[in-house]
Amino acid sequence: MKAKKILSLVLTTALLGGILTGCGGSAADSAAEAQGGEAPAENTASKGTITVAASPTPHAEILAQAKTILAEQGWDLEVTEFEDYVQPNLVVESGEFDANYMEHLPYLESFNEEQGTHLVSVGGIHYEPFGIYPGTESDLSAITDGATIAVPNDTTNEARALLLLQDNGLIKLAEGAGLTATVNDIAENPHNLNIQELEAAQVSRVKDEVAFVVLNGNYALEAGLSVAKDSVAYEKSDSEAAKTYVNIIVTKEGNEENEGVKALVDVLKSEEIVNYINDTYDGAVIPFTE
Repeated sequence: MKAKKILSLVLTTALLGGILTGCGGSAADSAAEAQGGEAPAENTASKGTITVAASPTPHAEILAQAKTILAEQGWDLEVTEFEDYVQPNLVVESGEFDANYMEHLPYLESFNEEQGTHLVSVGGIHYEPFGIYPGTESDLSAITDGATIAVPNDTTNEARALLLLQDNGLIKLAEGAGLTATVNDIAENPHNLNIQELEAAQVSRVKDEVAFVVLNGNYALEAGLSVAKDSVAYEKSDSEAAKTYVNIIVTKEGNEENEGVKALVDVLKSEEIVNYINDTYDGAVIPFTE
């Protein structure tokens, strides 16, 4: 009789435990709920890894913000920083990386033409106003005859720098030079200025050796310069350049529908990232929302 009572008690306890587990999950969950807490959330299913090559500032910084959002969606974002504008395209072309974030469309088109690559834009993210920054001189209207101005030497960014110098009355370019302008297209140079062409990342480093430097927005930021506070002239946000020089996400042709790449673009165009850009960069980086 005593054995029957013990067996009955064991069966009742096991049945009750099964009911509790079926209704409330694990014992730990039940304990947490009993104490007024919430059961631990289930892990988001992994969707895979997105590999991106990027310039350090502001691109990699913006991607760091996107990483958290993408993780909530199940994506692991891996970002590798590059100091130049060549390798990020080559590693995407080779398939080593899914995408890059460091360039605008005119540069991409020029790169494809010159290098024979097959890279495409899958979304515009932000715009960085080009600026003229003081070096050994600070007044454009009183620039010394024969002064040196350093500009980027890659095709599209050099043209952009020269157009900005033209807009501020320092030089005049040959008619029709436009986005392919080089120093050879300077038709008028009243101050006999010396335009020093350097790799884009090197321009800010000669700031103390030349009269002025013309900088890409990301390299200005890396040099600790604010386009709104430190430049003596810059492209306006409502200018044609704002549409022409939008920084884009680039992938290899044929990879446009890759789920990870599409998720990356969606997050970078989200309200959270737009707000981060506006709150962080003091006008040096402007979200592209069209």
